[in-house]
Amino acid sequence: MSADRQRMLPRWVRRLDHATARRINASRSWHVHDRAYSRLSRAGDNGVLWYAAAAALAALGHHRAAVRGLASMLVAAVVSDVVVKRFFDGPRPLSADVPALRRLRAYPSNPSFPSGHSASAAGFATGVSLESPRAGLIVGPVAAAVAHSRMHVGAHWLSDVVGGVLIGVGVAALGRLLVPARTRPGAFEPDVAQIVELIELPPSPDGSGVLIVMNRGAGTAVIRLDPRATISERLPAAVVRELEPDEEMADVVRDIMAGEEPPRVLGVYGGDGSVSRMAQLALEFDVPFLPLPGGTFNHFSRTAGIESVDLAIDALQAGSGIATSIGELTVGDRTTVVLNSASIGIYPEFVAERTKRKPHVGKWIAGVVATWHGLRDAEPIDIVIAGRRARVWSVFASVGRNTPGHVATFQRRTLSDDVLDVRVQHARGSRLQAVAALSFGATTRALLRALRLLPPASDIEHITATDIAITVRPRPGEATFYAHDGELQRRPAVGDDRRYTLTCRIVPKALRVYAPAPSRERDVLESSPR
Repeated sequence: MSADRQRMLPRWVRRLDHATARRINASRSWHVHDRAYSRLSRAGDNGVLWYAAAAALAALGHHRAAVRGLASMLVAAVVSDVVVKRFFDGPRPLSADVPALRRLRAYPSNPSFPSGHSASAAGFATGVSLESPRAGLIVGPVAAAVAHSRMHVGAHWLSDVVGGVLIGVGVAALGRLLVPARTRPGAFEPDVAQIVELIELPPSPDGSGVLIVMNRGAGTAVIRLDPRATISERLPAAVVRELEPDEEMADVVRDIMAGEEPPRVLGVYGGDGSVSRMAQLALEFDVPFLPLPGGTFNHFSRTAGIESVDLAIDALQAGSGIATSIGELTVGDRTTVVLNSASIGIYPEFVAERTKRKPHVGKWIAGVVATWHGLRDAEPIDIVIAGRRARVWSVFASVGRNTPGHVATFQRRTLSDDVLDVRVQHARGSRLQAVAALSFGATTRALLRALRLLPPASDIEHITATDIAITVRPRPGEATFYAHDGELQRRPAVGDDRRYTLTCRIVPKALRVYAPAPSRERDVLESSPR
């Protein structure tokens, strides 16, 4: 190995690399076996194998799995071959040490670390698994075989392959954070039931008495059909008001509600932030709420079963509704409605960095840059929670009990559960573990925890309560933020004790929401007119 590579890799890694290579090279050569690995290694060149696999998945109806797999593979290849390889100048194993039957016709001359084939394979397999675990059970072993083939033919060291796999898995997992995988039927954890209370709401077949405010800036990071034609066709009597860039939703709605014939239903087309703001106005004027999903993630709408604008209109026309519990978050003299979760720590700082860079490079690249800054600069914060001092990376307060084992509770799992589910990630591990805890989903969680890339379960404290107070003591000059439902807020001024306090409480079944009834009767608490 070159001097540069020797300085960058620990001695025990270099010893393990050489020991693994000697063991593989000394293993018995078998013509069929060696030929299979050689062909598999060549099939991974330029991602040919994965393009073919994606075509097969698409033909079988797994279109989302194919797209996510290819996207993860392509980004992982760029990160591996274009970015990471520039920082390493290590040679590949000597082809003379490789048995003749296993040698490739030609070996690459670029740096050995990391393995681009392994990064592409892991990225594709992880991306597919996030959308279709069953397809992942088939693709995963093939990807593992491709990664192993690079050592079998003498193209890479063990550390190259491991590094490539971690890049591929990391890229796919970050992609899941930016573009959530589709929620599959039965995806909720067995001990987190989808609890709802069905209610009857006034139906509006043609949209009369309905105000729909549209946020023109919502969902610009994803491709989505313009909903105006659908709304106009199905709700011709509804009043549709599109916000101008300099207008505040609260001002527009209050002006309209002050008219001679105020709307009887307040609706909004937008993302979680817009939905949260309109929900607060619906509570203020004591009218039912109609959310139409138009953002990037639509966490609240998805939990309510509103996957599309048409489903929301179906519920409005049928008068189908759900009584939804909410959270009230008070910081200083500001009180806001929380529909999904509120948080402090490294996630709000990530949102702040992403928001700063989004106008220049777009949301996805801004998210990647923000993640890099988190890995480099994130610092824990000092808080007092439940009467105890703690140094933490993150605190998330979910409305309703959430999925066990998660730190980041971006999407609530229940609608009528009357508790807060608070997750405290204590600052006992590294920045990498802290950021990974927010980025990875259940599909890769067990593997990453086994590799010690996620914090141990003992670092995550769970608190269930109807209300909670968190006192934060920011360091001098620190611009600490807090977030709720994807919206970023700057902290208030600290008091004489150099602290400020956030309080959150649950408000049971306070919000009346037009939503389709769930298909499983066991999830329903009761039905009553409202």
